[in-house]
Amino acid sequence: MNRTTISLLAGTTALAAVTGFASISTPDASDAGTAKAAAQLPVERTSLLCPAPSTSDLAETTYTSFTPVTEGTGSDGKAELAAATAESATGAKGKGKAKAAKPVLAPKEPGKPVTGDTSGGDAPALVGTAEGKFAPGWTVQETTEVAAGTGRGLLGVNCTVPDTEFWFPGASTAADRTDYVHLTNPDDSAAVVDIELYGKDGSLKSEVGEGITVPPHGSEPILLSTLTDGPQADLTVHVSVRSGRVGAAVQALDARTGGDWLTASTEPTGSLVLPGIPKDATSVRLIAFAPGDSDADLKVRLASPTGLITPVGNETLHIKAGMTAAVDLGDLTRGEAGSLVLTPTGTSVPVVAALEVVRGKGAKQESAFIPATGPVSARATVVDNTAKGTTLSLTAPGRAAQVKVTASAGSEGGTAATKTYTIKGGTTQDVELPVPAGLKGTYALTVERVSGGDVYASRTLAAPADGIPAFTIQTLPDDRGTVAVPDAEQDLSVLQK
Repeated sequence: MNRTTISLLAGTTALAAVTGFASISTPDASDAGTAKAAAQLPVERTSLLCPAPSTSDLAETTYTSFTPVTEGTGSDGKAELAAATAESATGAKGKGKAKAAKPVLAPKEPGKPVTGDTSGGDAPALVGTAEGKFAPGWTVQETTEVAAGTGRGLLGVNCTVPDTEFWFPGASTAADRTDYVHLTNPDDSAAVVDIELYGKDGSLKSEVGEGITVPPHGSEPILLSTLTDGPQADLTVHVSVRSGRVGAAVQALDARTGGDWLTASTEPTGSLVLPGIPKDATSVRLIAFAPGDSDADLKVRLASPTGLITPVGNETLHIKAGMTAAVDLGDLTRGEAGSLVLTPTGTSVPVVAALEVVRGKGAKQESAFIPATGPVSARATVVDNTAKGTTLSLTAPGRAAQVKVTASAGSEGGTAATKTYTIKGGTTQDVELPVPAGLKGTYALTVERVSGGDVYASRTLAAPADGIPAFTIQTLPDDRGTVAVPDAEQDLSVLQK
């Protein structure tokens, strides 16, 4: 076998490994000169990583797994979520890579959520894989209630897809904050990661964040205050992977306002949408960062139920290159649903951004984060929804859009329900949800864009306790449950070159 033949086979094998589908067929004369569009086929494999939920002995954590029913997947497949098994260099819990971990969750069928619980501060990070019919749109939520102490309240995070770069505007090393960046490695070889911090005056020089090793199938929580000499109220954290890939999320714990997970902003871009600010928010703080060499000037607008509004006194935001900018927007929503829309005032400069949102007053405050997110171009899902504590916000910053929302069967019973909504251009709506009939347990919400312009979405989950309006917010970026697969044809001429 010559080297050209090996290259042809390797290319075909790689396509099959990435998409689960490859086809080599003999050309038909009738197809000559006709270009065929790539087929959209379901992905065959999905990986998700969940950070260790809490170190508090008072923590109560629920994991919820769900895969929406997807056409064209076939009848085979499985999904499992298990503890990260490697022992980290900083003492993260584990029993050694050689011992297989018992699955924490193992869903039985698409279309129905499955849940699992754990208590205390010893729960490890989780590594999950879904294959076949469970892979397209697989979503796992980690929700933790902490009764007291720093970070008390409700913390929630969508388990993340492994990647090589993450931006987290909104982190802090202020006196009241205890922030960790959690790094989880799903692969058989170690990952090497650099963590860079950027404050209001630019990069914070530190060699401690360089070359951090995350062991195979292991997790590392890194305390951000160990990477800098002094407190910084507003930070942007940049996680970049030298080798391998990781899942990353920032756990932001506040002594006064509780805490939540800060997930990564969408990749740097000129225009951003931060959807689903709670209508009763008492404080909204915008944190943004321009990672390039150019300053950025952004127009700041609120997409309200009636249209786009410019907040008085905060019409624009100037961001110096390489520096983190922050501005207090106060009680921006004033009792109405809202989403923040950032667009360039002139030349478009890539930026990342997030909101820190506070509900309540005085000693009864609770905080959460809304990172800038991508649109629901086809479909997105969020899980662990409850009959009374769930709010779904939909935003169409440009043209009007039609959106279909499906509430799944409950984790313990109930019948799925669907509603279709029209979101007017430039507005945000907190929609009335199609709660499943006979609901028992929690349910999943799947959002599908039917027609029109871009749609952005987020879900607020509320669980008030002892007068504290505990809540958490998760954005709904597209689930990328399908992949474009070109129609491959046999071309023996490559063997003769």
